[in-house]
Amino acid sequence: MANTFPDAVDPSGGKTFLGHPRGLYVLFFAEMWERFSYYGMRALLILYLTKHLLFGDEKAYLIYGAYTALVYITPVIGGFLADRYLGHRKAVLFGGILIALGHLLLSVEGTGGRDPTVMSFFFAALAFIIVGTGFLKANISVIVGQLYPRDDARRDPAYTIFYIGINLGAFLGALVCGWLGETVGWSYGFGAAAVGMLAGIIVFVIFKPLLMGRGEASDPELLQQRFIGISREWLIYLGAILGVGVVWLLIQYQEVVGLLLGGFGAVVVAYILYTAVFQLPKVDRDRILAAIFLIALQPLFWGLFEQAGSSLNIYTDRDVDRSIFGYEVPASMFQSINSFYIITLAPFFAWLWTSLGKRGREPSAPAKFGLGLIQLGAGFLVLVAGAASSDGLTPVIFIFLIYLLHTTGELCLSPVGLSAMTRLAVPKMLGLMMGTWFLASAGGNYIAGLIARATSGGEGAAETASGTQVLDIYATIGWLSVAVGVTVFVVAPLVTRLMHLETIGEDADRDLAGRAELAEPAGAGIDLRGEKKPGPGPNTGERP
Repeated sequence: MANTFPDAVDPSGGKTFLGHPRGLYVLFFAEMWERFSYYGMRALLILYLTKHLLFGDEKAYLIYGAYTALVYITPVIGGFLADRYLGHRKAVLFGGILIALGHLLLSVEGTGGRDPTVMSFFFAALAFIIVGTGFLKANISVIVGQLYPRDDARRDPAYTIFYIGINLGAFLGALVCGWLGETVGWSYGFGAAAVGMLAGIIVFVIFKPLLMGRGEASDPELLQQRFIGISREWLIYLGAILGVGVVWLLIQYQEVVGLLLGGFGAVVVAYILYTAVFQLPKVDRDRILAAIFLIALQPLFWGLFEQAGSSLNIYTDRDVDRSIFGYEVPASMFQSINSFYIITLAPFFAWLWTSLGKRGREPSAPAKFGLGLIQLGAGFLVLVAGAASSDGLTPVIFIFLIYLLHTTGELCLSPVGLSAMTRLAVPKMLGLMMGTWFLASAGGNYIAGLIARATSGGEGAAETASGTQVLDIYATIGWLSVAVGVTVFVVAPLVTRLMHLETIGEDADRDLAGRAELAEPAGAGIDLRGEKKPGPGPNTGERP
């Protein structure tokens, strides 16, 4: 039988390692290899589009932006299906399989140019990765939250540890796939990404018992119901394959993706607000509103931050002196700098938040968001100043500095935001809220494509003018980010009141007790909607 209380669990029931449930480290390594594949491919994508498939800058930026946006849209659907039917663990496994297939298809590179057969494989590969990420990305983060009670002080440090896994994979992926792709052959770089994803699947399957039943389907009987002879579970899988075909079509019409993103986002946010205002008690409603405020900052942050894989990647390739100790480093390998900084700085941030929390001085989540935006803008301004101080190519030190400031900004926002979503969301909306978090990231990624397109100077513009155009745009968005960050920091106390942090522990205990009262002595479980479901015996945390 599935875990009876998947959203509020006592981690003391299982063994720990370094103070955390061992299941955290299973998720750490599974996500590490998934991010190896994603960021290894991401480091190569814009260069592959412009150097191998021979797209102009403007079109390449649009394809890149549409792809990264769709990667973050699909987790809304994947989170919903996992919440209601599939369970988070099965969703993660299925998503990983689709992603591995996508990377294998990308290794079909052809001889260069936009050969129709190669382009069909290329767009199909992106479609498999997009749909697979929809099932995996939001749901693996949810399982991390299920390992801890909602008021557990270890939640923020746990997500920071999890974030180290993400960035260890990203660091290795950019180095290995980037070097192979640019110096040996594109197919070798993308093939290495496929190997990384397969490694993540193996880790997740072998060490499943350490998850102690977290992430299982809330109602296994519902999942096995049959329609026209096919179980609901397999109908979901077949529907996902059909979804790959739909995405394959969408990714070829990038402007449509922008319209879809805006419309879909409006519907999802309207649904969440309707539920919060008309169906939830005051405290839960306030928390959802606070979560929406944090989510609303995502498009700005990621729209600027994600220049790393597009315009900043091209700028590094064309306008930066990449010679280090006599070796000209491939531009894609600089994508690893952000991840290296996170690996080295995340433990410090985890210690800092915990230490400040013990003294009652830890900044609130909204205040951390404001600090993150300020540092993000400062990174662009430092690069602009560095480029202005040089007569020729921009010194490579300023690439390291922009990534340093963007990394410290990211550590103030991204892991904190993941933790806040699982803490503020009511249990039945957990996957949906996490999916909406990534949906807002999708908006940021699409905006990143539009910003990058603006740096290109338009179709047919001379590449030699690119550096100046990029720096002008970077100066503007840098000051914008700093101004918004200061504003968010100022209003942070008002948003923090809506979070009702002083009663989160009491609400979690009350939710758990309420469910326990409904449970039958014979071992009946309760699904996420609070409905009873029969069980054959005591809950073991595992399906029979």
